Amino acid sequence: MNERGPSRDTLNDFASEPASTRRVVVLISGSGSNLQALIDEQTHDRLGGEIVAVISNQPTAFGLIRAKEAGIDAVVLPHREYDSREAYDGALIKVIERHEPDLIVLAGFMRILTPRFVQRFLGRMLNIHPSLLPAYQGLHTHARALADGVAEHGCSVHFVTEELDGGPVVIQAAVEVAEGETEATLKEKVHAREHLIYPIAVKWCLEGRLQFTPEGATLDGMPLPPRGVCLSHADAAEELDEDPDVRA
Repeated sequence: MNERGPSRDTLNDFASEPASTRRVVVLISGSGSNLQALIDEQTHDRLGGEIVAVISNQPTAFGLIRAKEAGIDAVVLPHREYDSREAYDGALIKVIERHEPDLIVLAGFMRILTPRFVQRFLGRMLNIHPSLLPAYQGLHTHARALADGVAEHGCSVHFVTEELDGGPVVIQAAVEVAEGETEATLKEKVHAREHLIYPIAVKWCLEGRLQFTPEGATLDGMPLPPRGVCLSHADAAEELDEDPDVRA
């Protein structure tokens, strides 16, 4: 009679343990479009793990609805209920750790994190930023890029460190700035690239291919360059089925 249980290698008489699913907690503050990109990949078994919780500091964040519709635990932890940034981050640590995550993903989480929080999850926390880092750290990246008249803009995924938007870059995707580009049209193009590269970086982490070291990020054991893996405008446009000739 066959009994259900761990698979057994009869040749070597070795009982293998079932592989545990890697666990992800996503932090949001708003609409959660990058969260949706991750949910879509998970739905098609392409994420390499499972989003076990979505936590928002804003009770009205639409990303919470996205989480609930996907059957993911949606948690509200309003920052205004805490007297200090340190107190809030202490509470947030406790909520996150209840879910025992392997990876924390910041997807539009509009909070500056305390050193205590960063050090708690150092090496297993990713963020996505709407610029080609190290250019345009901080806010209003699209407006600043247009004001400077740059020919190329984009987005970057990086490990989170105590330096704001300054952790090792993992992957970037570029977009050429078209003549007559507006902040709204540029934002839309950059968002499409965010949704393309963020799931890739998360999957690399969950598969153990992407690692954080004191010297920087490594992929498959090889050090990444300062700008990480770079997708050119043409490469990203091809992946997104866009017309690569933005100036035509």
